Amino acid sequence: MIDQMTASVPEVSTTIAELQQQLQSSSEKKQLQLIQELGNTGTPGLEVLKTFLQEQRENPTNLAAGLAYQILYQADTPSTTEFLQTHFPTGIVPLRSEAAIDYSKLQQMLLQQDFLVADRITLEKLCELAGGTAVERKWLYFSEVDSFPITDLQTINSLWLVHSQGKFGFSVQRELWLSLGKNWDKLWPKIGWKKENNWTRYPNEFTWDLSAPLGHLPLSNQLRGVRVIASLLSHPAWGG
Repeated sequence: MIDQMTASVPEVSTTIAELQQQLQSSSEKKQLQLIQELGNTGTPGLEVLKTFLQEQRENPTNLAAGLAYQILYQADTPSTTEFLQTHFPTGIVPLRSEAAIDYSKLQQMLLQQDFLVADRITLEKLCELAGGTAVERKWLYFSEVDSFPITDLQTINSLWLVHSQGKFGFSVQRELWLSLGKNWDKLWPKIGWKKENNWTRYPNEFTWDLSAPLGHLPLSNQLRGVRVIASLLSHPAWGG
């Protein structure tokens, strides 16, 4: 029994070393797979992810770094908590705002993968950007979107993008919209907001996890028409 246990240690170490080596030279898609594997190996894998995350500090908002951060955050051990508080005290996405808006609660909900609450907070933050009247009515006029600061929309989008492995965010919805020739009738079923002639009902018929279709979140109230989402997806924040 002792010999078997002893023999398994270097085997695990070899596997970790191989995964770490592959992590440095793989495509982003492959990196996401490797990071998941490392996260499943316990403490040795978490140590590799710490090193990887430190190496990514110059470009912290890429998807691989986002997933590494996510796994360390969810591990919730004294070691991982201390590491994140020391090296990434405000998270991995810079919470920049030209309107002095606090996006930390949105960040927290996305880190916890509570996409339903994150979606509600996103609307609240967009209303804050629009001003006090929008906050009171709890929805947006399309004309208010045009004046949103680029920085703030990019912060909201980056939080969604980085903490969903690239699956959610306004920029994802925009890419799909453009790829479909800006055809709304094609976009709605593509992102799971409509099936045949029936709108997806809020909240129970929407999918609040990563099994959702690409671009499924964050939501926009289509019962009020397309002008708000059209303004969001056409905003200068996305570079034209």
